[in-house]
Amino acid sequence: MTREEKSKLKQKELVKEEKKVKDKKYLFILLKILILIIIIVFLGVLYSRFIATSGLLIKEYKIDNQLLPSSFHGFKIVQFSDLHYGSTIDKRALKNIVKKTNILKPDLIVFTGDLIDKDYLYTDTDINDLKSLLTEFKATTGKYAISGNHDYSNELYPDILNSSGFKFLDNNYELIYYKGYEPILLTGLSSSIKEKDNIDKAYEYFKLENSNKNIYTISLLHEPDNLDKILTNYKVDLALAGHSHNGQIRLPVIGSLKTIRGAKKYYEEQYQVENTELLISGGLGTSTYKYRLFNRPSINFVRLTNSK
Repeated sequence: MTREEKSKLKQKELVKEEKKVKDKKYLFILLKILILIIIIVFLGVLYSRFIATSGLLIKEYKIDNQLLPSSFHGFKIVQFSDLHYGSTIDKRALKNIVKKTNILKPDLIVFTGDLIDKDYLYTDTDINDLKSLLTEFKATTGKYAISGNHDYSNELYPDILNSSGFKFLDNNYELIYYKGYEPILLTGLSSSIKEKDNIDKAYEYFKLENSNKNIYTISLLHEPDNLDKILTNYKVDLALAGHSHNGQIRLPVIGSLKTIRGAKKYYEEQYQVENTELLISGGLGTSTYKYRLFNRPSINFVRLTNSK
């Protein structure tokens, strides 16, 4: 072998050696990236399970409407929804919700369904705790509730709320008075997923001979997509809904990763639908999977005004 051939062979060996070193560095970098991704995912899972499901946000809204009687100017409503008690909401968390709600001194408290979680086995202690804590909610004009699809999984649901001072508005209505003789209308619609809804019955007030067709109307509905069906025949000024959890798992810019039946069209926290203001609660507990991401448990605090 000539000197030149030896030189070429040595160069080839050097190139191979350099390639091996580069390949090792590349694999090492890939391994570090992989480990970093695993750590981030692991921390993300822990965060979404134990941190993002805790605490309480109060989302505030000012709703102005000239149909609102002047006596209701400044009227305060707290809406809570989708408690799914036993999922990620326990006795201690509910105590905190009650405390922070009462600090707001609401005039009206409304619950828009899914107190119960169909996958949780309730004990007598759970039922008694729910009755005791829900009783502690205080509102000057009353507490009202409707049923969500999960609530039909437990026959004790009506008893829990009735024992706690909540009035059922499933497919029913109530006239609410506040500092005057001119009322507003509060209607409630039961779950359409369970085929328990009856829109005509819920809005039966408008069929009364002497009813005020322009009365300021607040409607409670569990599944927000039902609003379109309601508006084909009836007027609603403010609709308060739940069910969607606003997505439960959300990402920046992208928003909700999954929509569910009954909240395919309306699932974000606020919409203007024709002349109706629609507010959808992000909920308090979790459903199906015990995770939240970029969507902390929350209640809605609504202040009604008449700028006129």
